[in-house]
Amino acid sequence: MKNSVICFLFLLVYAAGLNLYSQTQFQNKKVNIEIISSQDKVLQNSTLKVCIKAVIDEKWHINSDKPSEDYLIPAKLSIQNDSIFSLQNIRFPEAEKLTFAFSEKPVSVFEKEILVFADLIIPKALNDSLKKITFQFSYQACDNQTCLPPATAEADLEILIAQPEEIITPINQKYFQISSAETENDDLFAGLESAGMFWILVTVFLWGLALNLTPCVYPLIPITVGYFGGQSEGRTGKLFILGLLYLTGMAITYSVIGVVTALSGAILGSLLQNPFVVIGIAAVFVILSLSMFGVYEFKLPDFLVIKAGGAKSGVFGAFFMGLTMGIVAAPCIGPVVLALVTHVGSKGDPYYGFTLFFFLALGLGLPYLVLALFSGKIKSLPKAGIWMESVKHIFGLLLLGMALYYLNPILPKGIQSFVLPVYLILSALYLLFVDKDANKISAYKWIKTVLSVIFILSAIYMFVPADKDKLDWKEFSAADFEKVKPGKKVILDFYADWCIPCKELDALTFNDSEVKNILLDYERFKIDLTSAMSNETENLKNMFVITGVPTIIIFNSDGEETERITGFIPAKEMIEKLNNIK
Repeated sequence: MKNSVICFLFLLVYAAGLNLYSQTQFQNKKVNIEIISSQDKVLQNSTLKVCIKAVIDEKWHINSDKPSEDYLIPAKLSIQNDSIFSLQNIRFPEAEKLTFAFSEKPVSVFEKEILVFADLIIPKALNDSLKKITFQFSYQACDNQTCLPPATAEADLEILIAQPEEIITPINQKYFQISSAETENDDLFAGLESAGMFWILVTVFLWGLALNLTPCVYPLIPITVGYFGGQSEGRTGKLFILGLLYLTGMAITYSVIGVVTALSGAILGSLLQNPFVVIGIAAVFVILSLSMFGVYEFKLPDFLVIKAGGAKSGVFGAFFMGLTMGIVAAPCIGPVVLALVTHVGSKGDPYYGFTLFFFLALGLGLPYLVLALFSGKIKSLPKAGIWMESVKHIFGLLLLGMALYYLNPILPKGIQSFVLPVYLILSALYLLFVDKDANKISAYKWIKTVLSVIFILSAIYMFVPADKDKLDWKEFSAADFEKVKPGKKVILDFYADWCIPCKELDALTFNDSEVKNILLDYERFKIDLTSAMSNETENLKNMFVITGVPTIIIFNSDGEETERITGFIPAKEMIEKLNNIK
């Protein structure tokens, strides 16, 4: 009987202790985590970007990764100790500063939901095609009165190991379109949102105006003046209508990008820089140039012309050019479009996306409405006559030249350096010795001669060998990249042969003497993304989350990504960024 009582009491105490332990564990679990991958599969000996979404119970907070007091336990992210995988470049979000009774100064904490980003290092020589990795998120949860003991939340991520010839597809991209530059833009939008929608639209419109200062928007100026100057017969009213249609076409192009972005969360930069798109743009220039030489004329169908009561030549051409010019400008306006795409993609509202991109295009296209009006004033100065047809021929030559300008990067490398200068010389000879119809007008003959001389001098300059004192860049390989990182500062330059801003970077930025001196301390890799449809290109783009070229990624000596530059950047700005890297 005595033994039975003792056994009963022992079981009672054990059950009470088990219940207390269970309650403590349950109460202490205040955070749940989810692991989000950036790719559907990964290559061996590569890096996978992952996002850890941590959801914190309401009325509770956890200490940040860098708590303001030494005695507070920080949040940490790790992988279970026996794993062959490892984490690098762990990036926690910015913490909140809250005041509590137990501390004299504000405490650095996380609340509600946070996203933690990290690079998962995939080793080589993996035997299995499917691997499971257990992530551990350590934290200490507190409310306004109580702090619980430290706890750990766990979640598994299954990754599929791909073969070298397989295509790797990016997934969950709305989480991974975030870099240091984009975070600054998010902060900007957060401030603007508090000010109201009006100021967001004003800011985006001003961004569009500022985009006209970027390098590959410059060529649009002679195209615009040339096209509208050859269509207008000097009539301001018609010029305004054509310019308005041009602006509308450009606005529609970017508005569609905004809607698709909001619905899909995807960036269209790589599509806008696809070589097939470049060929299409060149074809548009050729088509438009032929109209300058009188091969045909853009106009509405006859039955619509009759209803409208007059000729409407150039209407379709102006609208179509506007649609196309948005794509032409895209390679140079990556940073702004990237910021907008990231912001719009996170909202998921197609109407909001349409509105923001529409105002961006209005800002970008407004100067060309002014140029359209100005182009007519150029033609209206002298009296009308045969010289107008000769002016059209000059504009046609400009349009053909721009077709070659955009097409040149995807031509065979052996002829790339000869195409434009040879064309300029032929154009000059045509103006001087073939197109003589308006030579009786001395002012026109003088302008034509000066223009021909400029063409010839430009061609001679293009034939001069480029500066041979250039930086040496290594061809990228994942093994070499991991070998030097961490330990040395690294710069990656993602380019394509058909990318015009990439060539401007090489000629104007990386060729600057001060930039070259600074980069001598860097390990330098060039990454060729010319073959846009190849598996290798797709895998590299996915590995580094590349949305368009040129893209420059800079790592500090600790192996952390500290700068991501999309689009052309002048030497002065590059020097400032490089000098800030430790």
